[in-house]
Amino acid sequence: MALALQTFATVKDANAALKAHGTRYLGGGTLVVRAANEGDVSVSGLIRSTDPALSAIAVSGGAVRIGASVTMAAIARHPDLGVLAKAARAVGGPAIRNMATIGGNLFAPAPYGDFAVALLALDAMVGTDDGELPIETFLAGRDETRAIVTSVAFTLPKADNFRFLKVSRVKPKGVSVLSIAAVLEQAADGTVSSARIALGCMADQPMRAKAAEKALLGKSLDQDGIAAALAVATEGIAPITDPIASAWYRAEVLPVHLGRLLLN
Repeated sequence: MALALQTFATVKDANAALKAHGTRYLGGGTLVVRAANEGDVSVSGLIRSTDPALSAIAVSGGAVRIGASVTMAAIARHPDLGVLAKAARAVGGPAIRNMATIGGNLFAPAPYGDFAVALLALDAMVGTDDGELPIETFLAGRDETRAIVTSVAFTLPKADNFRFLKVSRVKPKGVSVLSIAAVLEQAADGTVSSARIALGCMADQPMRAKAAEKALLGKSLDQDGIAAALAVATEGIAPITDPIASAWYRAEVLPVHLGRLLLN
């Protein structure tokens, strides 16, 4: 089946075209084109926008805004975004990273969407033509949204405060068994003063490990200090089962890999 492709100069016009039945937005194409090639008959037309703001990266002080069409490869090589390079490189191999966009990654179903896990830990704001909303709010309603994501914005963490880990069976570009991102801030005495931990593959979309975050507050990042967090790491999770790993296996190994991440 042939797919009609329409290109618009503005996101506003592209959004209007998306109201037509069967249309899907085309960013890098790593999700929607594959779905069409695999016979997804719900896709009858593709919409794209050439708005230059979608491909912009702005870093001012600690504030970062990344256009939704920016690729993983562009993030990985940006001189001011080195903190996020590991998370960007966790998305597929070089060919995929040259196409996969930050906006598309927000919609990627588990076990994909590793960069979205990092954005959740960063407490990013997701921008559309209608304004911005917290990433947790966006993820909760992403399957129903038809609005085009235009950007993500967040405060760039210090290199020592951001941690990311992807666990896969095939290195370096295998599909995730799980992924974990964390932003941890420590007080002068070395104890954790703030913690945001995000998990991938522990639900059908990235989720926060809120019980583990709470258990880390006031604790040192050593074996004894993280023990309580590891004990509650699986609270609230609903891991996926797929050909890569079962839900049981993912739940079993989560505390192990979270411990490795926290101990760095």
